[in-house]
Amino acid sequence: MDLDPDEMKKVGNRLKRAQGQLAAVVRMVDEGADCADVVTQLSAVSKALDRAGFAVIASGVKQCLADEDNGEADLQKLEKLFLSLA
Repeated sequence: MDLDPDEMKKVGNRLKRAQGQLAAVVRMVDEGADCADVVTQLSAVSKALDRAGFAVIASGVKQCLADEDNGEADLQKLEKLFLSLA
């Protein structure tokens, strides 16, 4: 299944932002930042990664629905992937 390149570009941008957020969290830990601040930033990174994963799955679902030849098998794969993020 091929995913929409425009959607994947958005996902890539989201992942790059999450990567920057994660680097900031690592710096915070290394510098001994306040625990609550570290946890807050970790939560933001986690949500960003979840959103990226859901965007990939949503793009896959759209593709599966558009391509009915492989729809059932791909939808089962996508359901499994979706549940892995839950």
